[in-house]
Amino acid sequence: MRKNIKKGIVGLAGCLAVGYAGVATACKVANENANQITITIWSAEADSEFMKWAQEEFKRENPSKKYNFVIDYQGENDIATRILKDVENAADVFSFSNDQLTKLVNGDALSRIGGEILEDVLDDIDAKAMDAATVKKDGKDQVFGIPYTDNTFFLYYDKSILTEEDVRSLDGILAKCTPQKQFAMPFNDGWYTTSFYFGKGLGYNVTYDNNFAETKIECDFDNEIGEKVTAAMWQLAQDKRVKADANDSKITAGFSDKSIIAATSGIWNRTTIEKYLGENFAVAKLPTYAFDKGAESEEQVQLVSFAGYKLLGVNNYSKQKAEALKFAKFCAEEESQIKRFELRGYLPTDEDAREDKRVQSDICAKAITAQLAHSKAQKDVPSTLWAPMEGLGNAMITGVASGNFDVKQQIQACVSAIKK
Repeated sequence: MRKNIKKGIVGLAGCLAVGYAGVATACKVANENANQITITIWSAEADSEFMKWAQEEFKRENPSKKYNFVIDYQGENDIATRILKDVENAADVFSFSNDQLTKLVNGDALSRIGGEILEDVLDDIDAKAMDAATVKKDGKDQVFGIPYTDNTFFLYYDKSILTEEDVRSLDGILAKCTPQKQFAMPFNDGWYTTSFYFGKGLGYNVTYDNNFAETKIECDFDNEIGEKVTAAMWQLAQDKRVKADANDSKITAGFSDKSIIAATSGIWNRTTIEKYLGENFAVAKLPTYAFDKGAESEEQVQLVSFAGYKLLGVNNYSKQKAEALKFAKFCAEEESQIKRFELRGYLPTDEDAREDKRVQSDICAKAITAQLAHSKAQKDVPSTLWAPMEGLGNAMITGVASGNFDVKQQIQACVSAIKK
């Protein structure tokens, strides 16, 4: 209280010092600055247009308050690392992938969602999405973010070459491919290649202590079934009709120059791929792949993708926590989710927004919904998963050139690096 009184006296003295003519103006500016609510936001650069819209709409809906938004564009995939370097000075509101949730909660970086905001969110947002924002803390489930879209991948393809029947299976796709017109999938990215293992029911288990630190990690990708899954991947990697060293830039370039006719990717590449394919643009859920090919037990196995979610979190150390929570909730409400869908194609988590005719009629939304029926929640993912899976894929890619890839040895080394 004493500090506030002192500030007020100093401020008044400053106003008087400018002279009679300037007193009113100086005091008015001082009062406006004192009443201004500044909210800092970290968001993906591709969301810049949405964020501009959200700022103006939020201000319009709250005319009695003066808001100042400061936006810095940050990558969502490694947002936790950046925030935890200096939590107290990080953004008030930020977007992140839900697999970073426990790391952020453990670092005391997230404000718990509660009260009326939580009640509204639970009423409006899909239950699976809410589960992705929930962790067990102090013996009870607590929510630490607001989900605004799913985060999975599906199949893009050129319908002038491939039919809906063709894209049901990788065999069907490859039958129409050539070394000059390939199928692309990032084999050196575990976010994609785990889909082969998940398809056969394989997975992992993580045990945490009370502070969400990983105490034990189990993984069965290296059992007998897992070896056969790895062998199926290795067989595909060697196929000249498959582009296994794919990434976003190579995939979009391939659709541009017609060297790729089908690829697995996410909604973030929609605009670019649709521009290149034009009237031949088409999408579908992920295909099946041949497991134990050539044996009597050969079967078609559905690729099962990760189903993650993008969340809006509020910094636990925010100086404007109540206002930041209000803005985060606004950005995940029905109208906001539909606006983001229109701008970026993101499938809403708000149940009413999903029923909107614009969403229901969209072909990518239909493909994503179909794929979500064949997905694994991206929750409690081992922190050790990504680097070994990347290494496994790179070993396949380099092995094609050298002719050297030992399936059993490579998958055992990969799993050994994942386990803890």
